[in-house]
Amino acid sequence: MIIFSGPCVIENRDIVLKIADEMQFLQDSSDIEFYFKSSFDKANRTSIDSFRGLGIDEGLKILQEVKDKYGYKIITDIHESHQASIASEVCDVLQIPAFLCRQTDLLVAAAKTKAQINIKKAQFLSAEAMVHPVKKVLQTRGIDEVNYKNSKKAGVMLCERGNMFGYGSLIVDMKNLVTMREFAPVIFDATHSSQIPSTGSITKGNSFFAPILAKASCVVGVDGFFFESHIEPKNALSDGPNMLDIKTLQKTIKQLLQLQEITKDFE
Repeated sequence: MIIFSGPCVIENRDIVLKIADEMQFLQDSSDIEFYFKSSFDKANRTSIDSFRGLGIDEGLKILQEVKDKYGYKIITDIHESHQASIASEVCDVLQIPAFLCRQTDLLVAAAKTKAQINIKKAQFLSAEAMVHPVKKVLQTRGIDEVNYKNSKKAGVMLCERGNMFGYGSLIVDMKNLVTMREFAPVIFDATHSSQIPSTGSITKGNSFFAPILAKASCVVGVDGFFFESHIEPKNALSDGPNMLDIKTLQKTIKQLLQLQEITKDFE
């Protein structure tokens, strides 16, 4: 089971290291392939006044420290093409944000690095449409046929985080998981799926639903899960309302491993 987890944004070095320290249980599990996730910049915040992060230089420095100290693999977002080669020197996975999943130059730049790529499905796209971002990456890496096997070999994943229909909520269509898994491994983003898209100057959320959605997607069948997490979600500078505290994260991961064992013969 692949797990991406960590704070939404790098707030400061001390908080990131404290959260990383709490996540040793994920690294120690033989059933989990763990990647520590945090963003050096959140370029798609609702308000210009929102906290964005520490920037690429300081952010990658902190992520490298996490990697060196704990041995974690690292995943982070990139928003501009020039960031791909720089971030790939530290990060094992480059994540393409949902709003940018159609940006050809960004996808190609990521594909030219050594990193794996996690492409988040835009809230406005169908599952079927996500074959095209995958194709852009695979063809850049010299692979013409788009299917699950080739994508896995090339280190390309798709990430489901719900669809938005304009009434202040995200809807997770579990059929999307099945459809996208035909042409790439699928990661279910439980915490962003519990967001309440901004109707004012901030995006809200309800983390209560994140474990529920994760368990439902586990039964359907996915390759892994994305949980943004924090030692104090209520005080987080980005996405606090939909992030999980570490205790809830531990409980949820335990339940998912149990469900995975029960449902492994269903597919």
